[in-house]
Amino acid sequence: MRVFPHLLSTTLILGVAAAAQAPQATPAAPAPKLQTHQPAVPIPTATITTGTQLVVVDVVVQDNAGNPVRGLPRGDFAVSENKKPQAVKTFDEHAAADFSHAKLPPPLHLPPGTFTDYEPVPADSTLNVLLLDALNTPMKDQAYVRYQLQQFVKNEKPGTRVAIFGLTNHLILLQGFSSDPEVLKSAVEHRLIPRASVLLDDAAGSNTDPMSMADAMTEAGASATAVAGVQQFEAQNATFQTQLRIDYTVAAFENIARYLGSFPGRKNLIWFSGSFPLTIFPDPSLDDPFAIQNDAGDQLREASNLLDRARVAVYPIDARGLQTTPMFDASRSGRAYVGNPGRMSRDIAAFNQQNAQEHMAMEQVAEDTGGHAFYNTNGLAAAVTKAIEAGSNYYTLTYTPTNREQRGEYRNIQVQLEGDFAARGLKLSYRRGYYADDPHARHPSTSILAPPVAAPPTGSPAYAFQSMQRGSPTPAEILFKVRVLPDSTATEATVAPKNELNPSANLKGPYRRYDLDFAALASDFSIPLQSDGRRHGAIEFVALVYDADGKLLNIEGDTINLNLTPESYTKALKSAFAYRLQISAPARNESFLRIGVHDVISGRMGVVEIPTTAVDRLPPPPPPPAAPAASTPPPAASSPATSPPAAPK
Repeated sequence: MRVFPHLLSTTLILGVAAAAQAPQATPAAPAPKLQTHQPAVPIPTATITTGTQLVVVDVVVQDNAGNPVRGLPRGDFAVSENKKPQAVKTFDEHAAADFSHAKLPPPLHLPPGTFTDYEPVPADSTLNVLLLDALNTPMKDQAYVRYQLQQFVKNEKPGTRVAIFGLTNHLILLQGFSSDPEVLKSAVEHRLIPRASVLLDDAAGSNTDPMSMADAMTEAGASATAVAGVQQFEAQNATFQTQLRIDYTVAAFENIARYLGSFPGRKNLIWFSGSFPLTIFPDPSLDDPFAIQNDAGDQLREASNLLDRARVAVYPIDARGLQTTPMFDASRSGRAYVGNPGRMSRDIAAFNQQNAQEHMAMEQVAEDTGGHAFYNTNGLAAAVTKAIEAGSNYYTLTYTPTNREQRGEYRNIQVQLEGDFAARGLKLSYRRGYYADDPHARHPSTSILAPPVAAPPTGSPAYAFQSMQRGSPTPAEILFKVRVLPDSTATEATVAPKNELNPSANLKGPYRRYDLDFAALASDFSIPLQSDGRRHGAIEFVALVYDADGKLLNIEGDTINLNLTPESYTKALKSAFAYRLQISAPARNESFLRIGVHDVISGRMGVVEIPTTAVDRLPPPPPPPAAPAASTPPPAASSPATSPPAAPK
């Protein structure tokens, strides 16, 4: 996605805050576009718990055959944190049979042209996400996963709520949560299309003889020094590609965690992947063995922590199924090993080491989040069924830590069975720990409109950018609604003021202009109290236009800096922030509007995506009310410092 320059930054001071400012002799400005009001259409509210005052642990208990064990009493569970016993505060048992009767909340009735990021799900249910990882999986194995999922949706139990995601260089929502078998069948059949990964050495999965540049140079009789230099280059390039895959995968985990964190209850993330090396060890055969060394453990741990907070258990499934040593595959000619018998043994050892590393990575993700890893099996559909069955029968324990300090350290959680069940060899799966972060600590975040030149591929900046890409999951960390209507029935030769067209899109008119009226709950934003006695925050309202192929066409957005007195902050909490943007899209073709609200302080996002055809035939918004007549003659027009403010749109 092309990053455009910062568009506009204005400072908003609401209500009493404005009256408290020192008077300044400046020209009158147009009325600010951000205001507080009571929304005409209620915005659903959600409770977000942060900090370590209440730790939630979902525990799956299984017997030796992998069957769920139900009916365990509260007194048989013992919880400790960093080896210190903790008192269980609440205890609940959840069974898959209970979820089949869960009903959706009543739908919101919004006026035509009004949209919200609120997505209703049953309050007491388990949500399941199928993630097809095309980034790390050859196309041949993707096709096999697709076939296995077709078998799964044909036989899945009614009432199971499933969403389907895809991963390329960013996360894609292929199908939202649904328990309708026909909807899921259609999504698997028509949307799970295998895609080649440019970061894999064998993207097709053909398993043919690898012929590198160094191999070709050796056959051509190049010097040993030249071959060694090329080998070094190829190894470092492979490391770079692997690091990109790791970065994209970890960023996808973060996006999934933030998206699912808005939903109540436990979620099962069933992740089909062909490879994910956690650690790259030094290669002693290279001139510089440590040039390719990399350890992604810290990245993966942070992503796992975000998944833990959202109560997401990961069930990795090796999409390659049961593997054999590829060097003995009949499709290979063995050309690379002619005259070099020692290479085969080295390649076999490297394959086994890489395979073990990838399975260790899957095991670590599963153990950290309370899931289970499946590999060396061709029964992928059966693995999905087992994962959903295990993740839908569980116990929820909560406790308040005896250690109340919050210094960001990692704390281990241990759950054990006592009493009659302690000696039965039952297996417990649960998240193994959490970071004791201060809920009031500020986390650095970057503006979507003014990012750094080289934004890191993970972290808050990448999350905000990726959330605004077309087709990505629409997070609802900031609940808001937006009314989208054509500004008029006519088209225009130019775009709306302040819009930034993508130069590479080479767009030409006519354009249709749209009015976007936001309403977001003030209580969802982080506006911390500062030493000056005021509360400061920053909010971004952003709209992006994409074509049907996902190419960015146009962008418009404003950054609003908040500076609130205690009185105005209290008033704001009882209402909603309202804001207006105008953005233009090509009138001849269907476009897609990606509309977002970004809390710069916390990094939280709220996003909706709509096609322009959904609002093109709606009438324009009514004109603003006329300004009341002045009781005294207006000042002279030549005095800009005292001219009346412009009427709001």
